[in-house]
Amino acid sequence: MSTSLIIVIVLALVLVLMYNSLVGKKNQVENIFASVDTVLRKRYDLIPNLVASVSKYMDHEKSLLENVTKLRAEANRPNLSDTDKIALDAKVTSALGSIMVAVENYPELKANENVMHLQHTLHEVEEQISAARRAYNQSVTDYNNAIEMVPTSFMASLMNYKRKEVFAIVEEQRQNVNVKELFS
Repeated sequence: MSTSLIIVIVLALVLVLMYNSLVGKKNQVENIFASVDTVLRKRYDLIPNLVASVSKYMDHEKSLLENVTKLRAEANRPNLSDTDKIALDAKVTSALGSIMVAVENYPELKANENVMHLQHTLHEVEEQISAARRAYNQSVTDYNNAIEMVPTSFMASLMNYKRKEVFAIVEEQRQNVNVKELFS
């Protein structure tokens, strides 16, 4: 076997391995995002029950409830991109957090068994979303590293693979909720 044939075989093997690695990482990102999407759907399904349970007590926070309902409707639109889903998740997380803070100021509402159950369920779903986000972000980081590092970046460029966005905390979520502003 000639040296040039061995070089061609080794080069072909390396290219196949790089190709398979990139496809595997892309599929892993899509698989984990589907898991995130499922948990987000679970949260969106809880929102109507939450709004119905608290709306009769929270007349002053009507805009908060309307905002959550509007965001849920946006999330139910077909053909949302992953980027749109990530942005909506950040908005819903913020809006639900505001409602939970508002609930604290209504003793009757806080003691309502249905609201307590919804809060508990929502807390569990938020934990699942958090775990799914971490898995997704790790998978996206591996994928982004693969498409940006040499030599796989050349193959990724040929395959037209683009960077994926991770779930990140938006700036407003980094700040404490201003309870005084919430009830003004």
